[in-house]
Amino acid sequence: MKLPLSWLKDYMDIDGLSVEDIARTLTFGGLEVEEIRYAGWPMSASGAKDMHSSQRHEFKTEGIAWDREKIVVAEIREVMPHPNADRLTLCDLYDGTQQHTVLTGAPNLFDYKGKGKLPKPLKVAYAKEGATIYDGHAEGLVLTMLKRAKIRGVESYSMVCSEKELGISEEHEGIIFLDDDAPVGMPLADYMGDVVLDVKINPNMARCASVLGIARELAALLKRDLRSLGDFGGLKAKGDFATIEITDPTLNPRFVLGLVRDVVIKPSPYHVQRRLKMVGVRPINNIVDATNYAMFELGEPLHAFDYDVLKERAGKKPVKILTRVAKDGEKLTTLDGVERTLTSMNVLVCDEKGALSLAGVMGGAESEVYDASKEVLDAKGIETKEGQPTIGKASVRGKSTVNVLLEGAAWNFINIRRTARQHNLPSEASFRFSRGVHPAIADKGVSLGLKLMAEWSGGTVAPGLVDSYPLPPKDPTVDVTTRDVKRILGIELSAQQIAELLSRVEFECNVKGETVTVTTPPYRMDIGEGVVGLADVLEEVARLYGIENIPTTNMADALPPQVGNPVHEWEERLRDLLISVGLTEVVSYRMTSAEKESRLLSGGSETHQQIEYVRIANPITPERNVLRRSLLACVLEAAEKNVRAESLALFEIGAIFLPHKNELPDEPRKLALVMTGRRIASAWDVKDSPAYDFYDMKGRIELLLAGLQLSNVSYAPPAALPKKHRDDVSAVEGQVYHPGKCAEIKVGDKVVGQFGEIHPLVKERYELGASPVLAAEFDLAALMSAQSGFSLTPVAEFPPVYEDIAVIVDETVPAARVEGLIRQTGGKTVTDVRLFDVYRDEKIGAGKKSLAYSLTYQSPDKTLTDAEAAAIRNKIVKRLEQEVKAKLRS
Repeated sequence: MKLPLSWLKDYMDIDGLSVEDIARTLTFGGLEVEEIRYAGWPMSASGAKDMHSSQRHEFKTEGIAWDREKIVVAEIREVMPHPNADRLTLCDLYDGTQQHTVLTGAPNLFDYKGKGKLPKPLKVAYAKEGATIYDGHAEGLVLTMLKRAKIRGVESYSMVCSEKELGISEEHEGIIFLDDDAPVGMPLADYMGDVVLDVKINPNMARCASVLGIARELAALLKRDLRSLGDFGGLKAKGDFATIEITDPTLNPRFVLGLVRDVVIKPSPYHVQRRLKMVGVRPINNIVDATNYAMFELGEPLHAFDYDVLKERAGKKPVKILTRVAKDGEKLTTLDGVERTLTSMNVLVCDEKGALSLAGVMGGAESEVYDASKEVLDAKGIETKEGQPTIGKASVRGKSTVNVLLEGAAWNFINIRRTARQHNLPSEASFRFSRGVHPAIADKGVSLGLKLMAEWSGGTVAPGLVDSYPLPPKDPTVDVTTRDVKRILGIELSAQQIAELLSRVEFECNVKGETVTVTTPPYRMDIGEGVVGLADVLEEVARLYGIENIPTTNMADALPPQVGNPVHEWEERLRDLLISVGLTEVVSYRMTSAEKESRLLSGGSETHQQIEYVRIANPITPERNVLRRSLLACVLEAAEKNVRAESLALFEIGAIFLPHKNELPDEPRKLALVMTGRRIASAWDVKDSPAYDFYDMKGRIELLLAGLQLSNVSYAPPAALPKKHRDDVSAVEGQVYHPGKCAEIKVGDKVVGQFGEIHPLVKERYELGASPVLAAEFDLAALMSAQSGFSLTPVAEFPPVYEDIAVIVDETVPAARVEGLIRQTGGKTVTDVRLFDVYRDEKIGAGKKSLAYSLTYQSPDKTLTDAEAAAIRNKIVKRLEQEVKAKLRS
């Protein structure tokens, strides 16, 4: 929230404090000041060297200080035409000491041009020669110094200023018209110089999303008095201008209405517009500005209805306002002109004829406060004739609002948060309601809003309020002892000191011995009950005592024994191995949607409707409304987003979520790998690199399993899984991998994973380019359990014997089967077997293939002779002939 210090001064005395002191106090009190922006306020000496942007103290600081001698309040007494330019004017201006002729091109002076002496002078901000201001026509904020020059034959040395030139806002199309009471000749810095603190409002500090809220905290932290609010007119009686019906008090615990009659819609006073601009709100008119001003002042969002429109909708019946949930598919056109389709999750403010506004988020267009003045209609591009709009009443009302019905309410903060997110409608109102606004301030907000409307519009406030309050919240009561403070905060405070600290922020405290019974003030919703409430209250004690004042102490207790986490350590080793073979880790959201995961199924886009998911009760977005059932789908999404890369080799380790009815889901850990693109990156010496294929993935898997010291690894065509074992999306329906280009991975007899090329029909659903996409999935529990320890073999003292053999076998015999038989038959003497050639030709017979292996024989206790090596070879060949009908190729 942006906080102008001029507004803060309405509630407390800040004399003797620098801007940085205030910012530091707020930051240590839990309200972090993220930026300080000066708009005329005198800067401290530490920042005077660079008025535009500096890093003073620990705060980011920007802005400009106005020279008290050279930027003053002045008045324009006459606006004359420029002799040589139609778009320029000459102003007869008095700055409190002398007359000046000032040249300007401000379009908002054209209406006064050539009309002689003005009956009421225009109060303006005047910058004299040599003044430093912002360049109103430059992009961004660029400082410039006013110098004497001739423009179209007329000498110019000073200027009347726009808001941008003074650093108030980005508005530069016209000059500022100050309020009529602005004293001519006064330094502008004294009249309206300001500095704005950008304060971060954390969710637990939602009570501070107002000038009063921050003033209350600052006064407590600095031990200064908070000025009284007053009663805003004391509207205590029951009003008779409307009735209220609340259908669900849990969604709408309080609803308050007030009425102001006979308003005249016009611009707000300039000091109001300036404050609203400084907090980031665009001024509209005096009625709408009053609702925003009251909201920023007290923290209660308000909404104004055109009372006459409501009476017309009610016909001969009294106006009745009711709050209810919307019907699925119900429509409402909001103030931004968008027709919105509602759901039963949304709460509406209605009359008996239909919806009026989206509760707590945005009002409806039909009953908005309307300004039918010619200036406003011209600005909206609406043609008028004799002061009336020329288009039908269906889109434009013919007259301005005269009577205003003002709403202040309290809403369920979770519902407002969901509604604002659902309709993508972040607003100042939803910001506050979605964090919790206490129902007790609704009537105060309405009373202040009515008072401001009456003052700025000349209207009359109708006696009384209409107030429906079916569900007052219970303000928690918490017992705090001196022992609690010592044990948790580590400081010694008496019960009386604790009570004094908490009383500063309006907690009601009752001291009895060493115990303080604390009752939460009726504007806070962040204090719990029981143990949570105690922690909340102790946090308040720490803030008010000063977190920076709490001494540092050494830990008194012994450190707990350090216990390892074998699963975590094993996964970290797995990550290291994957990175060492050239893969990059990705971390994706565990939240996804069934529609996204359905792309992984080749059985059709509607398959996801048959799959059960763990559904999220309050999703942050409709695209993340379930917990994932496939890790591979997440890695494929990551590859899709990075498909412009020349080659990708990605992996992720994480949990998937398998639902159980009325129970917590299973969360098995998985490993997923994806590779696509070129095998070797382009370079001057690489003309054409082939794409990754099945064997690139297989090679990395072999290196991974070797790094895990797993033996007895085999690869085989994947077997169909029984339905009862299908635990993730990839096994529910359809074929993920390309038939004939995939395999399952076994360690011993246990299947630990599968890999292969993604099926072309699945690949079509992703934007993954033309290269093949290789993927692999592992069950980490199965992979980890397959490790049974390993032994270390000493380096042999005796030389090896190398020999190549080639055997002819049937095409259907896997090479892995042949290799296994060789190792099994040769025993420990065969230390290495490597397939180095596969040959097919009619010369060796149809349906046959030749497998050539490089064998290494080595004995741990002697040097093998040629005869001994030949004996081992013959034994291997004989075994292959018996088992797979192999023939030694000559």
